[in-house]
Amino acid sequence: MNLLFDLDGTLTDPFDGITRSLQHAVAHFDVAVPPQEALMSYIGPPLRKTLPALIGSEDPAMVEHALRLYRERFSAVGWCENRVYDGIPALLDGLVDAGHRLFVCTAKPVGFARRIVEYFELARHFEAVYGSELDGCYEDKGELIGLILQQHGLLPAASLMIGDRDNDIMAARKACVGCIGVTWGYGDATELAPADALCHAPAELPAVIARLTA
Repeated sequence: MNLLFDLDGTLTDPFDGITRSLQHAVAHFDVAVPPQEALMSYIGPPLRKTLPALIGSEDPAMVEHALRLYRERFSAVGWCENRVYDGIPALLDGLVDAGHRLFVCTAKPVGFARRIVEYFELARHFEAVYGSELDGCYEDKGELIGLILQQHGLLPAASLMIGDRDNDIMAARKACVGCIGVTWGYGDATELAPADALCHAPAELPAVIARLTA
């Protein structure tokens, strides 16, 4: 089976790095800086789509300015204010040993994604790491899944997207692949209900995959 893993909220918990970098960006605008806990919903979806509500403006120039400020801090320190979820390394070892092909598929810019996967010693599990470009290309995760399938000659029917937010599910539907929603990240069971299956702990994922592919 070809398994496409989201990064933030699925493999690693990026809470501090993302929320502190968002606070850094918002502090440059004439709006109140939210506490970290109020920024949890911004973890996962592409920031170009969510920043307007945070800075109080849909002006494209202001949104791009906010994004540059966010990346300023994230590139310096935010990317490593992160941790691998308990059980993920053992899960990935087992999936590779079972013959599955693993890929990272994230809306995060690919340069940051590769840096994180390598720094946290997860790279050896994955054939490739895919993400968006800084200019916004492939922020649509459905298109990104399509790119992965095309470049590696993967069949949609033999592929699964695994992620913690509803944008993962919508992307999987767009690309005609199955989807498993994981609840240890930032989407709850209600948000993830449209997935083909839910998984509540990394150790349970192999059995969920087996049920979907039986």
